Formats: sequence, structure tokens, C-alpha cells
Amino acid sequence: MRVIAGKVKGFKLDRVPGDVTRPIMDKVKESLFNIIAPYIGEADFLDLFAGTGSVGIEALSQGAKFVRFIDRDRNAIKTVLRNLEHTRLTEEAEVWRMDAFNFLQREPDRQFDFIYVAPPQYKGLWVKALKMIDKNPGWLFDDTWVIAQIDIVENQELELENLVLFGHREYGSTKLLFYCRPSEEETSE
Repeated sequence: MRVIAGKVKGFKLDRVPGDVTRPIMDKVKESLFNIIAPYIGEADFLDLFAGTGSVGIEALSQGAKFVRFIDRDRNAIKTVLRNLEHTRLTEEAEVWRMDAFNFLQREPDRQFDFIYVAPPQYKGLWVKALKMIDKNPGWLFDDTWVIAQIDIVENQELELENLVLFGHREYGSTKLLFYCRPSEEETSE
């Protein structure tokens, strides 16, 4: 696992010991950042269920100004901190050890341009996270993208009030779902 592009391109990242996380495949991460790279500069990024921190670190490497990493697993948090230190990106990051759902219920303390959701698979956790983000839109700017990484067998349509699905990509058994907050013009039509 490595950083694909940007200011720390090529840096190898540590994995979380054991099997509690599912690191994003380099091919999926590269495709994701090919899509979002034009918009990532100076962005605030939220990496929920951060695991190794690979996605958030890639965002920092490619120009995001700030990333908050959230994970409840102690080993994942240690790994994110090690990877940030190794890439020298600690100044632009916050690492919080806490349950993602407890975090999403909080009163928002800032808005994010991108929210990346990649929870453990096959438990419906991505659905719960998206519904919680949708019900607490204080985390969102008008043009925020919420991206869910799921296994294709988990795919389902969601009824949401503040987010709309605007795209998806499949890479083997991995699917990326792209949601955004519709503009006021779009919601009044």
C-alpha cells in the first residue's frame, strides 16, 4: 500500500495489524482520486472508518488542506498516526479515536468538502452512516461530496432528504457511490 500521487507520492504506508480493516486497493484509490483530484485542492476532508488512513493521506498528498480521521479501533488509530508521521503530514490532520456513529450525532464543529465512508462490509454500516450524515447536514457544504466504498453485493437505493446519488463506479467487487447535496435550484424544480 502506497501513496499514489502528490507531494508524498511513493511513500509506503503501514497496514493495521490483524484483519479488522479492509485497506482500499491501489487501483480503486487511484481511480477515486482521478475523479476527485480536480476538486481536492484546499478541501477539508473527513475520513470515516479511517483504518490505515490511506484515503485521507492521499487527499493530503494531493492538495487537501485538512483531513480529520475517525476510527474506533486502537490499532487503526496508531497506524494512522504512524503513517501521518512517516509522510510528515501531521500538521494538516486530526486523528480522533471514536465511534463514527457517535461522531456523526455530534453538533457539527466544521463542514467538509468530502466525506469518505468505508466501514466494515456486510453489516449495513454504510447505509446507517449515510442516513446519519443526511439527517445532520451541518457537516456539509452546499457542494460536498459523500463517497461510500462498499462491496457490490451491499448495493441498495437509499431514500435521503439532503443527499442525492450522482454517480457510481465498480472495480471488481468494490463499488464507489458518489452523493452530493443538491443545490437549492435543483430541489425547487
